[in-house]
Amino acid sequence: MKAVENDKPSKEECLASVNAIRDALFVLNGKWKLPLIFTLLEKSRRFNEIQQAVKGITPKILSKELKDLEENGFVKRIVYPTTPVTVIYEITAYSETLKNVLRELTTWGTQHRDMIKESMRKKEVTPATAPVQV
Repeated sequence: MKAVENDKPSKEECLASVNAIRDALFVLNGKWKLPLIFTLLEKSRRFNEIQQAVKGITPKILSKELKDLEENGFVKRIVYPTTPVTVIYEITAYSETLKNVLRELTTWGTQHRDMIKESMRKKEVTPATAPVQV
């Protein structure tokens, strides 16, 4: 967002930013897309290798998520004419543009998790629940 008077963005700039964020979240939504991208950033993999690396994902959901990622240009599906057919999934150059975003999300997520843990520790020992000393 471009800074204006008092460093407050204009209404149009705010709307444009919100729409851009909404678009990004729409494409990367759900429980599985980011873990799949992380897994494929590490190395190209076959379907079963992806399923083993991403714990808890069912074959049906994995297939759907890979198709979504392929349609949005994040994953490339390469078919080799072998017997049986070999299919490899790999990250596209477009996915590489997410590296900084993923790094920032990782940093923020770690900070958030630490904040929640600290908050929970403080709740465990409150004056009402603190042991009474005799």
